[in-house]
Amino acid sequence: MKALLKIVSVCLPILLIVACNATPDITDEMLDGDVIFDPSLYAPEEYLVSAKYPTPTQEDLKKHVLIAAHGYSSTTFEWQEFVQWSADSSYRISSVLLDGHGRTYEDFRASKWEDWRAAIVREFELLEDLGYTKISLVGSSTGGALLLELMQSGYFDSHIKPNNIFLVDPIVAPTNKLQSIANLIGPMMVYLEVDQSAEEDKFWYHFRPHETVSELNKVIQKVRKGLEKGIRVPSGTYVKSFHSKGDPTASTTSTVLIYKGLEHSDGSKIDVQLMNSDIHVFTRLKLRPSVSPLELSNQLDAFTQMAKRLN
Repeated sequence: MKALLKIVSVCLPILLIVACNATPDITDEMLDGDVIFDPSLYAPEEYLVSAKYPTPTQEDLKKHVLIAAHGYSSTTFEWQEFVQWSADSSYRISSVLLDGHGRTYEDFRASKWEDWRAAIVREFELLEDLGYTKISLVGSSTGGALLLELMQSGYFDSHIKPNNIFLVDPIVAPTNKLQSIANLIGPMMVYLEVDQSAEEDKFWYHFRPHETVSELNKVIQKVRKGLEKGIRVPSGTYVKSFHSKGDPTASTTSTVLIYKGLEHSDGSKIDVQLMNSDIHVFTRLKLRPSVSPLELSNQLDAFTQMAKRLN
């Protein structure tokens, strides 16, 4: 409790400054406004396999489909590098936009974590209904937490089992401890303003409503409790978690908890790989201030490993 009070006492002056301006200063150049929207909303057929092939042939149905889910406050942009890298591959990618994301600040503010998950479930069930039998999933950051929640809740018990589930810097324990007390100080801070480039403002929310931070906390706390009790991977599903050693957003404790609390149906542990990286969602390198050869190598390593299990 003393530690909590100390954090609040240090942060309170900053939070009050933010609270004085209850309405963020949103411009037309930001995703938060009513001008820029995620392109998947305009052309879903360019992002979702279910929309591009609404009446799949038998050859289509033989292909492996990977559903890619982005993280909190992000958009489909987060997985576009893998989509482009996979252009000539035999598998196909459904890059889903989490509900409540890629739209206005108010749309984001009103969304619940269940809404975010709904986009993944919707595409999975559409593909299942169309007759696809080889479906895998990958989730970055909160996308990873949502995939863990689907396993925890037993969703796949009544559906076809995914071939693979990949996690990239999944968040179960945040690096920033202030996030864990968002429910307490949220009404004071109103929103968080993120220091990011003008170009990134087009693909990530510049302002993060405290309501959505609370929703993020709800889902990761739910998953964490599930991992403490133990979560069983769907039968026949392979799971691997990749995590940056110096992740500034999702603590590597997340993957430790996942490794301890998640096991395959035969009782074996999942695969875990710690990457020599200090960026969050190391598979996304576009718009980074600088990209080192090591970061390019990390991205290629993860892409190649996933692709081998999809071909």
